[in-house]
Amino acid sequence: MKKIILGLVVLLFCACSANHSDNSFDVNGALKYCSAQTNRTLKELEPIDYTMMPRNIMDSLNTWSCRKASKEEWTSGFWPGILWYDYEATKDPKIKAEAEKFTASLGFLSKTPAYDHDLGFLVFCSYGNAYRLTKNPVYKKIILDTADSLATLFNPKVGTILSWPREVKARNWPHNTIMDNMINLEMLFWAAKNGGDKRLYDIAVSHANKTMKCQFRPDYSSYHVAVYDTVTGNLIKGVTHQGYADNSMWARGQAWAIYGFTVCYRETKNPEYLSFVQKVTDIYLKGLPEDNVPYWDFSAPDIPKAPRDASAACVVASALLELSTYLDKDKSEEYKDAAVKMLKSLSSPAYQCGDAKPAFLLHSTGHWPNGSEIDASIIYADYYYIEALLRFKKLNENKDILEKL
Repeated sequence: MKKIILGLVVLLFCACSANHSDNSFDVNGALKYCSAQTNRTLKELEPIDYTMMPRNIMDSLNTWSCRKASKEEWTSGFWPGILWYDYEATKDPKIKAEAEKFTASLGFLSKTPAYDHDLGFLVFCSYGNAYRLTKNPVYKKIILDTADSLATLFNPKVGTILSWPREVKARNWPHNTIMDNMINLEMLFWAAKNGGDKRLYDIAVSHANKTMKCQFRPDYSSYHVAVYDTVTGNLIKGVTHQGYADNSMWARGQAWAIYGFTVCYRETKNPEYLSFVQKVTDIYLKGLPEDNVPYWDFSAPDIPKAPRDASAACVVASALLELSTYLDKDKSEEYKDAAVKMLKSLSSPAYQCGDAKPAFLLHSTGHWPNGSEIDASIIYADYYYIEALLRFKKLNENKDILEKL
């Protein structure tokens, strides 16, 4: 009996030790902060025009710059998505009502021919979360119709979705696919198993397979853009658009890859994706600075004075929390611990806006080569930050982190 009791004590001690880093992170406090900032933003937007979506707050400013919800404005789905996540965390009916109104402003996208690949960002972050939390069939119909629209950009000869039709002639990129597009596959996977055309699953798998084959270097760092020949379907070249150089690792591009291939494994259970995404993750983690928030590009020439990209850290933290649930103990703990370190940094005064601005986070970089949104608060950083916080909380409460639509 004494041996049994002693054994239980040892097990409890080990469990507490293993979770020590988790317990030292106040996720509830971070979520309360997000809720307060969300309410600050709603107050700032009064009188509210539900077609105007918060986009960024530049370093020298303290109020949101908003953009009209449109097919060209790829970030329009993030603010409604934040509201849905805040409603999930707080159960506040007032937040739900605001989420419904902002989300409704994007319904036109389901009836509009695809402008580019960003339909997943626009509709799945907004309507996807809306349906997950409400099961409103109207939301489901809009997601399914939008998935069909996104599928029209698929080129079966190449095997991927065309990202930017506007760049075909402008840059002589006959068929271009950017790494960001990996995030939009989740909507296709979901649609295929929720009443949509089963072909959508095949399109998502084809896109992932071709990207895995052609859009990574031998060290598993990624090209931002893959340019393909529409006649042969072969890769012409890998280049950058938002990174420092064609051969550099743009932080958010690598983050999209980590997140996207984690989703691909979840939806297919193909072990090739699981093996691949670990290699893509490991080179990212290897190059991080001490606070685990990357410089905007891992080859930026002015490191350590280069701007950071908190948005990339948010995307990766969220992805790693999910990815950790698919791996054996050692690798699982490595990735979860890495995610916790990222969240701790992001939740510190160095990165939280606090009273200075109504956004959640500082220090994201949107498009450095274009000189836009450098060292700014950007809406998609906030979206993936609150998503990561909710995933962390569910994981620690032994709930199903992978509960999807």
